Amino acid sequence: MIGLKILTNIAIQMCVARLQEQENLLKGQLQKQEQLLHRLQLLNQHHNKDIPMSDQSQDTQYTAPSFFSSGSKSSGFYRIRPHGSPSPVRVYCDMNDGGGWIVIQRRINGTEKFNRSWAEYKDGFGDTDAEFWLGNDNLHYITTQGNYSLRINLEDFDGNQRYAEYKNFKVANEKDHYRLTFGTYVGTAGDALSGGYQVDVSEWASHQAMKFSTYDQDNDNYKGNCAQEDKGGWWFNKCHSAHLNGMYYPSGHYSALTDDGVVWYTWRGWWYSLKTSIMKLRPVDFKTDPIDDANAVYRRPPS
Repeated sequence: MIGLKILTNIAIQMCVARLQEQENLLKGQLQKQEQLLHRLQLLNQHHNKDIPMSDQSQDTQYTAPSFFSSGSKSSGFYRIRPHGSPSPVRVYCDMNDGGGWIVIQRRINGTEKFNRSWAEYKDGFGDTDAEFWLGNDNLHYITTQGNYSLRINLEDFDGNQRYAEYKNFKVANEKDHYRLTFGTYVGTAGDALSGGYQVDVSEWASHQAMKFSTYDQDNDNYKGNCAQEDKGGWWFNKCHSAHLNGMYYPSGHYSALTDDGVVWYTWRGWWYSLKTSIMKLRPVDFKTDPIDDANAVYRRPPS
């Protein structure tokens, strides 16, 4: 009996030892799998940085202010629902120029028609992957949530680039014909939007406090219809020093009955139609993370 007990104890000890050995082996395999998974995650993060911005998207829905503080770092498409908006809107967030920009207009190749009706400008049109207008209602909903900066990136057909930035950009509601107001200018393209480039021109050249006009709804200060003559919806005065929704001329210099191109007068004058125009918004108090700025891979918008 004693011998049997000894043999039984030895067998149990051997079985326990074998089980412990198998447990240790499984733990080692699990650790290796976790390390492999971690490496794959790092590789995937690195790969995502190299994906063109238009391929990245997020399904999470934000109000516009919370979007900028949500930890979203990647350029790409997001869904936001600004306060007052009846439905979510898909927007492109551009992390260039310090990041946090909602793109509201893009002209890059002339594929989209911008001589549109009041209703089309109200709702927005075009392809957010290419050329588009986000919609005047959306501009109103976004800019009434706080103080927003407008940044305009411009490029000519020689590859030269300029920008104009205005603080406190606001668009009123449809009842007020989407009236435009904006604050101080900084930039390299010149202050075409306020007419501040020359004394005594603001009466006809400034777009400050101007109502939006289209070919089928004339709200400008001109005896004719600026939107009809210059072939695009805009905040016209008598008529413009800046008009980024005009006709797209694929060679820059153009001839026409009126200065109806993609115009920013203070840079290339009235008779040069720009190759690229990108308008985008972000909160005035937006702050970037210095670490993120140092590590960020900034890319040009899709073209």
